[in-house]
Amino acid sequence: MNGAIRAKEVRVVAPDGSQIGVKKLSEALWLAEQLDLDLVEVAPKAKPPVCRLMDYGKYKYEQSIKQREARKNQTRTTIKELRMKVRIGDHDFDITSRKTHDFLADGDKVKFTIRFRGREQERPGFGKDLLDRVAEAVSEVGTVEQAPKIEGRSMTMVLAPVRRPRSSVKSDKQT
Repeated sequence: MNGAIRAKEVRVVAPDGSQIGVKKLSEALWLAEQLDLDLVEVAPKAKPPVCRLMDYGKYKYEQSIKQREARKNQTRTTIKELRMKVRIGDHDFDITSRKTHDFLADGDKVKFTIRFRGREQERPGFGKDLLDRVAEAVSEVGTVEQAPKIEGRSMTMVLAPVRRPRSSVKSDKQT
């Protein structure tokens, strides 16, 4: 920018994007000073390097606003983990599925872990049936992201929240 540019000649571009032409660096700096703008090198590898006349402070400010907006719109997904046993009671299953429903409605992913103990390990079908039952219980708010798979003495499955179109989300908030 300005005095840090080392090329002898530069191609100057006006603030509106039109070409001014190839000028000596001193002429380009004088022009920038007359217009009360900065001379910013945008393509240093070109022959001759391309420099643009712009208000650099204003440009940096606009970039920071764009970055802030991008950060505001991005979401961080958190993974909640729930553990169950193969022989879970009906009431415990209802509580677990209700908790899962709440987590998925909040936009969090849910990882289920079923620990097999003793002879339960010989019947992994029981664990798969239980995980399928959970997926079916919360199917309106979540989908299976990672199918049930066995890892050592445990079986895991990941559920992700259902993504709705943006227009329906806005209409839900308005009503």
